[in-house]
Amino acid sequence: MGTETKGTRSGKEEIKPGNISSSLSENMHYLNKELGTDASFDIIYRIVQVGGKNACMYLIDGFCKDELMQKMLQYFMDIAPEEMPKDAHEMSKKCIPYVEVDMAAKWEQIICSILSGVFVLFIDGYEQCLLIDARTYPARNVSEPEKDKALRGSKDGFVETVVFNTALIRRRIRSTDLRMEMFQAGESSKTDIVLCYMDSRVDHGFLEELKTKINHIQADALTMNQESLAECLFDRKWFNPFPKFKFTERPDTAAAQILEGDVVILVDNSPSAMITPTSIFDIVEEADDYYFPPITGSYLRLSRFLISLMTYFVTPLFLLLMQRPEWIPESFRFIAVKDIVNIPLIWQFLLLELAIDGLRLAAVNTPNMLSTPLSVMAALVLGEFSVNSGWFNAEVMLYMAFVAIASYTQQNYELSYAIKFMRIINLILTQLFGLYGFVAAVIILLAALISNRTVSGKSYVYPLIPLNLKQLGKRLIRYRLPHTEK
Repeated sequence: MGTETKGTRSGKEEIKPGNISSSLSENMHYLNKELGTDASFDIIYRIVQVGGKNACMYLIDGFCKDELMQKMLQYFMDIAPEEMPKDAHEMSKKCIPYVEVDMAAKWEQIICSILSGVFVLFIDGYEQCLLIDARTYPARNVSEPEKDKALRGSKDGFVETVVFNTALIRRRIRSTDLRMEMFQAGESSKTDIVLCYMDSRVDHGFLEELKTKINHIQADALTMNQESLAECLFDRKWFNPFPKFKFTERPDTAAAQILEGDVVILVDNSPSAMITPTSIFDIVEEADDYYFPPITGSYLRLSRFLISLMTYFVTPLFLLLMQRPEWIPESFRFIAVKDIVNIPLIWQFLLLELAIDGLRLAAVNTPNMLSTPLSVMAALVLGEFSVNSGWFNAEVMLYMAFVAIASYTQQNYELSYAIKFMRIINLILTQLFGLYGFVAAVIILLAALISNRTVSGKSYVYPLIPLNLKQLGKRLIRYRLPHTEK
């Protein structure tokens, strides 16, 4: 951040570019102009006497603890002139009864600290100011996430304050090997970003690459928090919808991934953690797989895989069989459409795909007290009357209802929509080219998975490609957790 160079005037010092002056009046004049204290009501500054010297404190209203500030001001005002230290370093060591105290002389660091909520104290004659991190952020309670739930296990979740989130991880990993490095990105927002990893287990080449990308982010602000950061870190091909990051709001899941050697990225103001690098097998895993015994966890994992495949294949396969009814075995003749088809099946499927997303958006914006009655109304109107009116056939409604409900078995939104997009491509190609279109759509799906790469550049479908049977078995079957021999 550039600063003005004030010319030398009688009785006043010159402020060096980027540095504060030892003159309190010069510093206040510059800082009041930069912060716009006359226009911003929440930026507070107050001139006080500390040990017989003029001093000025700057803080953001709402970020500082009132009781603590009152006690510190009382302590400062009680300092006698003969007890006053000669510089900021000695002042921070002897006269500030607080833990988190730092010093700064660069305007860029000082202004960023003030806007982040740090209490800043300037003292006339000192060439450094004192940064006292006594801030507190407005925060909600640590409660279980609405989306990322588990039948067993802890019921706490990440919140929007990054310091709380790092504490939730530290609570689970009490190891000196755990590292949490702080970065900032965004010219205007200066958003805090924390990389969490185990120093002895992480891929240091990939870690350094991540650090370099974060340090070279050219953006005014991370307006959408983690999504903005994800797009800055990985310039992915827009036509491949499969996710490159795994998101979780569960501290236990984030801690488990850190212990496996992954990097967890926390972004201030975001209640979820980004896990990288991740493959398709990492994304489909959930906490419930490990909160139950191995046989139950394996069943849950395999059923999730199977249901995901069914959500992709059910509707295109039904459309293909309706085009070639002679392929339907005699014992399965009941699946054929029996009523009159007023609208082609392909249009029924596409309209319902759109309608399902419309219902999801409506559910998000519906007040909680109205969600249940409106859900019942939507089920009755869209389910019963749409069939009776002839717009949709009962069989189409049945299969799309299964797809809509089964898509919620995936915790990851991006993966759910990636399967949806591939399913729509399959429906369109099957309608246009029949069996050849169906096969071509499956090939497109496989090509999108195989050609995809993780953020670290490795195979997206490892350990399937390259094949590693032992690791593939661990991905599909939930084994007992290993025990450490002492």
